[in-house]
Amino acid sequence: MPSSQHSVASPPPLSIFNLTMPVAMGYIPLGMVFGFLFVQAGASWFMAVLTSLVVYAGAAQYMMVPMVAAGMPVSTIALATLLVNLRHIFYGLSLLETFPRKFVLRWYTAFALTDETYSVLTTLPAGTPASRMTLLALLNQGWWVLGTLLGAVIGSQAKIPLDGLDFVLCSLFAVLTVEQWRARSSPLPLWTAIVSYAVAAAIAPKHALVLAITLSIAVGVIAYKKEKR
Repeated sequence: MPSSQHSVASPPPLSIFNLTMPVAMGYIPLGMVFGFLFVQAGASWFMAVLTSLVVYAGAAQYMMVPMVAAGMPVSTIALATLLVNLRHIFYGLSLLETFPRKFVLRWYTAFALTDETYSVLTTLPAGTPASRMTLLALLNQGWWVLGTLLGAVIGSQAKIPLDGLDFVLCSLFAVLTVEQWRARSSPLPLWTAIVSYAVAAAIAPKHALVLAITLSIAVGVIAYKKEKR
């Protein structure tokens, strides 16, 4: 006799394109602002796009704008970019086991591991093919490059006000934080980040981000060892 209970089919996983939509909503306008400002600082539209292709460092690219305008040497700009993006080393280490095995795909996925891409990748279910991770990272960079191109072209043709776009990055991180909260069974990561930054801001406001990352790593190591036991 067949069972009266019917198993409920789990919903199909979201496509990579759908997963990148929240990132696209932030990256396209933010990339446009960068492209616009970079061109206004005296660089060509081609250099703006090339920077988003080769550097692809988000906040560090914004930091480059006044440095380019001031005529600082490339070595100084490169060193500053490295220091700002040191946190990406920890991102890569935490996902190293899930990265693609092929050299080119592995190298590119590590290169394209921005804050937002990392946030989306950590919500993917276990067993997600490594190729999907690379495609997701590629699409996210594509949104940034597209925004940069649009902003650079506009910036080379006209001057427009950019007021009102400063909320986009905060909104993007708010959406990603909610998704992280929903994907995790434990609230420890979120509360660790909040408390760590609050403590860091009270102790050393000028170095709050670096200190908060250090405290979060320490808590993560302790929690991991405790779970292993």
